[in-house]
Amino acid sequence: MNKEGLINEAKKMTEKAYVPYSNFPVGAALLTGTGKVYTGCNIENAAFPVTCCAERVAIFKAISDGETDFKEMAVAANTERPVPPCGSCRQVMSEFFDKSMHVHLANLDNNTKTVTVEELLPFSFQSDDMARSN
Repeated sequence: MNKEGLINEAKKMTEKAYVPYSNFPVGAALLTGTGKVYTGCNIENAAFPVTCCAERVAIFKAISDGETDFKEMAVAANTERPVPPCGSCRQVMSEFFDKSMHVHLANLDNNTKTVTVEELLPFSFQSDDMARSN
């Protein structure tokens, strides 16, 4: 699947978002090494800390299916600029994605920006950072 196809899948997922509190639907699409695309949308909860973003939904769906080889991701929302992932999603991306993997940010007006995971979260916390505490 090409970049545009992945972005279109992310845009479609905005329609499935459950966002009664923020009214801010976000969609995500994640391409794996096997060629499968995992999608996600944000799902809110009245207890805001248990809300889950579209990016993490897609990542966790893929991992729960045994996928660990990720190629690229697209995120889309109805924003002025291409939508950036939140800090929590950036940390999850840094855990499961190669730092050079592309993440395509988009809005519904077809404005896009492609960045790497490293550009999204430079100097991220990694499992190696816990080595001294063991």
